[in-house]
Amino acid sequence: MALKRFGVSLEDNLLEALDRFVETNGFSNRSQAIRFLIEKNLAETKWQCNHIVAGTIIIMYDQNKKDIAAKIVDIQQCYQDVILSSSQYYLNDNFCLHIATVTGEAHRLTELSDKLIAIRGIKHGKLVMSRAD
Repeated sequence: MALKRFGVSLEDNLLEALDRFVETNGFSNRSQAIRFLIEKNLAETKWQCNHIVAGTIIIMYDQNKKDIAAKIVDIQQCYQDVILSSSQYYLNDNFCLHIATVTGEAHRLTELSDKLIAIRGIKHGKLVMSRAD
């Protein structure tokens, strides 16, 4: 896969909004935030439907930040109808891999995933879905 570099011009207000987005969501740089937004847009466009899907939400975070685990639990409480299972794997002293297996309407799973991935301090998050109807 080739990586192409290119310059992007943004108006000052959009650049400021991007910088706030980077800071608020804990991205390490603008490029990471832009990749996230593009992938999110592609996924939302593809999955804005009522198809029944099954999938997995994968999140990586620093387990030393105790508030992250509590926020995950709080969000998942509102989505018990689509969560089949939820597991945490402690990879080392710092990182926790959280995996939620989900099924339901695609737009609802996307909504859940977006809320989880948007938690400040999440290092990586991804939703993978496949039609199940």
